[in-house]
Amino acid sequence: MFESFLDLSAGTQMVLLFFILMFLRVPVAFSLGASAIYTMWQIGFGLEMAGDLIATGIAKYSLLAIPFFILAGTLMGRLGIAERMIRFFRVLIGSTPGGMGVVGTVVCLFWGAVSGSGPASVAAIGPVIIKGMEEDGYAKEFAAGLVCTGAALSIVIPPSIGLVIFGVIAQASISKLFMAAVVPGLFMGLAMLVVLPFARNKDRRGEPHTALEALSPNPFEGMPYSQRLWVSFKESFWGLMTPVVILGGIYSGVFTPTEAALVATVYAIAVGAFAYRTLTVKGLYEALTDAAASSAVVMLVVAYASLFGWVVTVEDLVGTYSEALLGLSDNEWCILLAIMVILLIAGMFMDAVTVMYISLPIFLPVMRELGWDPVWFGVVVMINLAIGLITPPVGINLYVAANVTRQPIERIAIGAMPFLIASLVGLAIVAAIPQITLFMIN
Repeated sequence: MFESFLDLSAGTQMVLLFFILMFLRVPVAFSLGASAIYTMWQIGFGLEMAGDLIATGIAKYSLLAIPFFILAGTLMGRLGIAERMIRFFRVLIGSTPGGMGVVGTVVCLFWGAVSGSGPASVAAIGPVIIKGMEEDGYAKEFAAGLVCTGAALSIVIPPSIGLVIFGVIAQASISKLFMAAVVPGLFMGLAMLVVLPFARNKDRRGEPHTALEALSPNPFEGMPYSQRLWVSFKESFWGLMTPVVILGGIYSGVFTPTEAALVATVYAIAVGAFAYRTLTVKGLYEALTDAAASSAVVMLVVAYASLFGWVVTVEDLVGTYSEALLGLSDNEWCILLAIMVILLIAGMFMDAVTVMYISLPIFLPVMRELGWDPVWFGVVVMINLAIGLITPPVGINLYVAANVTRQPIERIAIGAMPFLIASLVGLAIVAAIPQITLFMIN
């Protein structure tokens, strides 16, 4: 068996070795690095090149957006912005059919314009939303499934870390990707809302639409609706302005997406220090350490994935695999379907960053050969990878939600299943009708 492995081309050995290491639960970054370095040794390149290639792979200005968007999202979660936003939206739309389920969906979409990271969104807003939905008559696992799905859309709704990385790899305009992703992201949120009427349990509280006990402390008890709405709006105003500042600055051309990440971080610190007065030295230190740890994980994957990608290029795996993909059918829709299935399956086992660095060098030549718009293709890729975050067996958001709720991951996966089906339908529609994505930039 080992001799058969050695008979394969060096590039194919690298791909197989990567999946073997992943199966053995070696961390993704080290699986990428070890398999790439092994292949460099196999084909006779000096290993001293590895350091230069890794440094070159991460020394890209656009990638600075990743740690700063992560830091901004972490700060906003720790400064109480998430709780204030949830309180406002609960007062505003909590009495609509669906109650806290609608609130949870809206907050997840809104938070996606702050965080840019699916797992980080689950951790930041999940506990409050899940508790509120339970108070409003939803099963805990269904509430967790909603949060997992809504938070997964954080990598679709701008500012998205995934779209930044796609733009870097595909050499596409990140600003255009951000603009194009807004409507598809909202459309996917609408698909989530369609599921809600089929999942509400019998009312457990008697008055779930006006109950705010799930958000502690409750400053609105006894207030009329108009007063509650005004007070909650004033409390959450600076948090609600966050997407306006970030996206407004990008779309108006005041700053680039990379600069927007730094602006978002400074804005979060300013809001915590002067508006809400919740920023402390200890809180700032904890936010910095959490963001540094999260950024290190992502950037380590990016670093080793760039080395992996270089070997893929040298071994011409791009040409070999893309030609095989183009040879599947003369129908471009069949090829697109094959690409989406590959992305969905890969997303079950790997994070979005790893999947993009491994698959995009193969898919991008196919995209160009078939004349697909790179912005539309980027949004379709991102929705695929967002769905992967909630797809068993290794949907990362499911594990985060299981940790937050102290529920078995199997129950969380069952709760997320209706949203998974709705998301797949939404993906099919966005892929089939490119105008949903492109009309914002045309």
